[in-house]
Order: sequence, then C-alpha cells, then structure tokens
Amino acid sequence: MKPLILLTNDDGIHSPGLAAAAEALHSLGDLLIVAPHEQQTSMGRSRTQHGGRDGTITKTKIKYGNQVWDGFSVKATPALAVEHAIYELADREIALVVSGINYGENVGSCVTVSGTIGAALEAAEKGIPSMAISQEINSIDYHSYSKEVDFSAASHFTGKIAEKVIHGSLPFDADILKLEIPVGATPETRCVITRQDRLMYYTPTIQRGEELFGTKGNLSHIPSKGKYSAEDTDAYALAQGLVSITPLSYDLTSRISLEELATNLGISMLESEGNKHGNNS
Repeated sequence: MKPLILLTNDDGIHSPGLAAAAEALHSLGDLLIVAPHEQQTSMGRSRTQHGGRDGTITKTKIKYGNQVWDGFSVKATPALAVEHAIYELADREIALVVSGINYGENVGSCVTVSGTIGAALEAAEKGIPSMAISQEINSIDYHSYSKEVDFSAASHFTGKIAEKVIHGSLPFDADILKLEIPVGATPETRCVITRQDRLMYYTPTIQRGEELFGTKGNLSHIPSKGKYSAEDTDAYALAQGLVSITPLSYDLTSRISLEELATNLGISMLESEGNKHGNNS
C-alpha cells in the first residue's frame, strides 16, 4: 500500500500553491488534500472556531494543468483543518504532512505567526513527520492568488525533499522541515541547511487618520528583503538566492543552560524521581 500524504496549507483550498504541491507529491503516495475553505494567513496554530469556522467539510476538486485530484475544504483554521484530516478523513496512518506551498516567505521570528507552519506543528505534535514550504514573492499582497507567482522550483524541491523524508526518517527534535524558496529559483538552485534567524523579518506599519481614537487603523507588515542577523540563517540564505531548509522543533524551550538559569534566579532544578533516590542510571 502506498504511503498516505496529507497536503494542507493556510492560503485556502483553491490556492495555486497547494495545487503545485499536489503535482509534486502525487507520485510519492496517496494524497489526502485537506485545507481551509478560505484564506487563513497568519493564523499560526490557532484553534478558534469563531468567525464561521464551524468545521463544515466540503468535497472539491484540485486542478493543476491537466491533472485533477479530489480534495476537501474545511471551514477551519489551518491547524484545525489538520485535525479534521487526521481524525475524520484519513483512512489509515499518515506518513507525511506537507503544508504549502505558501504565497510569501516565512523566515525569522514570523515562524510563530505563520499558518503554514502552524498546520505543520499541529501534525508534528501527533508524531507525524512534517514539512512547511514557502515561496518568496515580490509583492506584499500575500493574500492574493496571483498567477504571476512561479511555483515550479518550489514544487521541485517539495517533491525532492518529501521523497527523502518518506523513505528515511527525521532526527529526534527535527519535527518539521521548513523550506524557503527564493524568487527566481530553479531546480538547479543550491539547497542549504540553515537555522531560524532571530530577525523580526516583517516590520509592522500602521496607517490611521488624524484621530487616534475612534478611527480605523490599517496594520500591514513589510518584509525586510535582503536583511538578516547572521550568515547561517534562513533569512541569509534567502537574501543570497539559496533554497533554505530549517529544522524546527515544537519544543520551544530555550537552548541555554538550565542549571545556569537556576543559579542566576536562585531557584532549584526539577529533579527526576530517579535522581531523588540517588539512581542515576
């Protein structure tokens, strides 16, 4: 039996990026395509069911060129769409979850905001190897389905890395592989392993009338194209026109020395039951 691959996103079931990912994955296994009914960008891992997100599931068709796949739209956030897929729609164990291909890059500190990554985190929590793929775009309109965005290179790398993950395994604590595809990438573009940059990649900008109170404020986020804080990061790779692969963990514990922090705060470490009884085995 072929492996079951769950394909999802945060841009919505009709996103061309989702269809491009389907084209990349369909030869690797059986596709279960489940995505939000409409645009859900920047929802992170939200599980809210307000605002019409009542979990309604609708059958639909996903088209790419001459190829057509059955899919399901869910009136839900990206994270909840994954839960509906796992617990209601999957007929067997899911071998891999792929979230994307997203309109717009997800680098630096915005990883906690991204609905693309939020969907992958939801699957990773359930022990399913996951990938989150994002395509850099020149426009700041990340909510459109612009036909000018070229997903061909992103589709190529999605299939290439997914095949390796399905037939191999991810190291412990590499719960998600985050792929960032730069503008102008081709299948020959160099692929590098990176860490997440600490850069605030999307800078908030607020436009409002003369009055602060009682008027609408238009909040937008401008990408910091070409900027980075270190040269081993996803933001640096994108600035250099390289495909970036960053392993992410849903364990958000800081990598500092916990013993040092305990000393600085004058607080004791939490001991295991074995250590309490002098058992260090």
